Amino acid sequence: MSDNEMSGVDLNDVLFAVEQAAPVDAVQAVTRSIGVNLDASWVSFLVADMSGRALVRLVHVPIGDLPGGRRQDNDMAMVLPFDGGPQEQALRAQHVLVEHVDDMFVVRAPVTQRGEAIGLLEIALPAAPTDAIVQRVSRAAHTLAFVVIANRRHTDLFEWGQRTVPFTLAAEIQRRLLPASFTCEADSFTLAGWLEPAASIGGDTFDYSVARDLLHLSITDAVGHGVHSALTATLCVSGLRNARRRGGTLLEQAQAADEALIANAPAGSPFATGLLGRLDLATGILTVVNAGHPTPLLVRDHTAQPVALPANRPFGILRDKPYQTAEIELQPGDRLVLLTDGMLERSAAALDLPARLPHLSALHPREVVRLLGDLVLEAAGPVLPDDACLLVLDWHAGHGDTRRTAAGADPHRASTPPASPVERPAQATGTW
Repeated sequence: MSDNEMSGVDLNDVLFAVEQAAPVDAVQAVTRSIGVNLDASWVSFLVADMSGRALVRLVHVPIGDLPGGRRQDNDMAMVLPFDGGPQEQALRAQHVLVEHVDDMFVVRAPVTQRGEAIGLLEIALPAAPTDAIVQRVSRAAHTLAFVVIANRRHTDLFEWGQRTVPFTLAAEIQRRLLPASFTCEADSFTLAGWLEPAASIGGDTFDYSVARDLLHLSITDAVGHGVHSALTATLCVSGLRNARRRGGTLLEQAQAADEALIANAPAGSPFATGLLGRLDLATGILTVVNAGHPTPLLVRDHTAQPVALPANRPFGILRDKPYQTAEIELQPGDRLVLLTDGMLERSAAALDLPARLPHLSALHPREVVRLLGDLVLEAAGPVLPDDACLLVLDWHAGHGDTRRTAAGADPHRASTPPASPVERPAQATGTW
């Protein structure tokens, strides 16, 4: 079959197939359309596991079970732990890989949108694909990313598949406070966040929002553990978001979180620490409010140093003491690391982040947070005494229309990840 004959999937056909299907069947409708157009032997979609350490194959099995899978109604979730093989390589390095297997050619393309690694598209073809066909598969995988994003709003199927361990009530509350995507690529910056939960949820969160010329970000840590900590975090994050969405300044956002806790927190005077930031995407100037939180680390010129910031009170105490802002002037190539005390205290202190971070400079933030998550589990786990939360921001400058992408990711920022420091099962070791 010629390249013209295998020119890919017509977008109108894809959209029609998605709208005709139920949300739980949307991905299957798209992959079936892709397979027909490419004369594929089989097509498969694997969603990225919530732990970041595996892929999950979702299979609809009306009758009977498949070995090694979890079942919900008529759906099976089969966890495929990362093992350094081509599936992991394609997803984490954001490269399309072609493998010759049993007289077929398996094309593996990352399903990605703005740097968020959603999953992996696998297509088995009877003949070796040309470069043009590989590009078509890559674009089909990018289309599939939007299909997943749109349809996961209407069903629990994808999130159920991604959860390799049951959530506690506190974890369920905390999960809803995190952004829908843990990674965001733009022309002037790349950002990635991560949360390793404690055995009893510690109320850590991160958040971000991209405006036209601004990037809003935050990292917070509610006092205590369990449901009460998660509820305190809910008040704090909701106060920040509400003020931000009303167009409030950084100081107004801090004040709103403070008032939300003082006015509504349950008995026991709970409070939360936090670091709020608003980055001017044209200048690289980051205005911050540090509400009793650990100071960020700035990686510049192959060294990592804490950033000295004015001390402010945590949210929820000392109502009449005003907050102060500070400024960090970022330079192209800078990496700013925001973190909670679960990355610094007790056994986690052995990580020595200022010494370790410069050696990770070549890695995409998506890989940095995953690797540091593995390392904190190695040092302080396997069950953490406190949440460990990270937000890594790379500043590139060049705000405008300089973004260069290939199927949902910037190939110039992708990195070949190092091997995991320890081998462990795919499922999270906390109480997610």
